[in-house]
Amino acid sequence: MSTEPINVSIIFYSMYGHIHQMAEAVAEGANSIPGVDATIYQVPELVPDKVLKNSGAWEIKQAFDHIPEATPAVLEESDAVIFGTPTRFGMMASQMRNFLDQTGKQWAQGALTGKVGSVFASVGGQHGGHETTIRSFHTTLLHHGMAIVGVPYFEDRLNEVEEISGGTPYGATTVAGPTGNRTPTQNELEIAKTQGRHVAQTALKLSAEPSPVAAE
Repeated sequence: MSTEPINVSIIFYSMYGHIHQMAEAVAEGANSIPGVDATIYQVPELVPDKVLKNSGAWEIKQAFDHIPEATPAVLEESDAVIFGTPTRFGMMASQMRNFLDQTGKQWAQGALTGKVGSVFASVGGQHGGHETTIRSFHTTLLHHGMAIVGVPYFEDRLNEVEEISGGTPYGATTVAGPTGNRTPTQNELEIAKTQGRHVAQTALKLSAEPSPVAAE
């Protein structure tokens, strides 16, 4: 088994800060596992600055402007990748889709085969597409040959019914509210931390196994 730390990359897109907060919680969970080094990246923005300023997102995004942008090469250097995206009509945001669409080289070379992949998301309402966003995201990860990890039900917070809360077995989620004025709750953040820990632990276990071999 290698003595090198397991590299976990958290790659996110956030417009109003919800996914950024969730990404920080995911990273906290991953970094709590000995032998794991988790780093946060964001994908490039596609919305013009003028539109961001008019929408009120400009000031919010300045809070995490220091976070470096991901490149496809980051995926190759990672043992596990946890993606975070807002929901756009039940699917990932176009900014994340644009990033993934640049990974054709990695797909052709099988560079991500056997790496752990996981997804978390935010939605506007309780029924705004938590599961469809994450499950549709999984399709891309499967095409890359990644091993998908979610949030098992040993995380009891998935069963919360006394308050509005995101969280699915497919991945952590947060409900942003129709105007984006709701911030992630403690329950949602704790689920995100669990996802980070579980992905990190899974990547550690897989690092002790032989690399996958393509069929001859």
